[in-house]
Amino acid sequence: MCLLERVTAWDEDSIVCVTQTHRDPANPLRRQGRLAMLHACEYGAQAAAIHGGLRARAAGQSAPAGYLAALRDVRWFAEDLAVVDAPLEVAARLVLGDAAYCIYAIQVSAASQPLAEARITIAPQPENGVCS
Repeated sequence: MCLLERVTAWDEDSIVCVTQTHRDPANPLRRQGRLAMLHACEYGAQAAAIHGGLRARAAGQSAPAGYLAALRDVRWFAEDLAVVDAPLEVAARLVLGDAAYCIYAIQVSAASQPLAEARITIAPQPENGVCS
């Protein structure tokens, strides 16, 4: 599932993406016509994943598979993403990272109004799908 439609800016430390998929009635995260604010974290995680892929490609490598391991300091400032009329701007800033793990600060906004923010931790995909 890819929720982000376009990368508008990125550099070594951050990325900004935009999308209007939150308004799509067929959005796979919708339930009973609503899109919970917690799903803003999925939008941010996807921006972080794209950022990791772009950084790896710029270094002549491919990004390793990873998964969302932790959410911290999650805050939201709205009740339902589905009712937001403006396109979402999804920003992710690399706070800390090495070859295996990384932490991003994410922010989702619309029309310059913050909707959600959090810190996410991305961990490497365990070997053979088994955690040690």
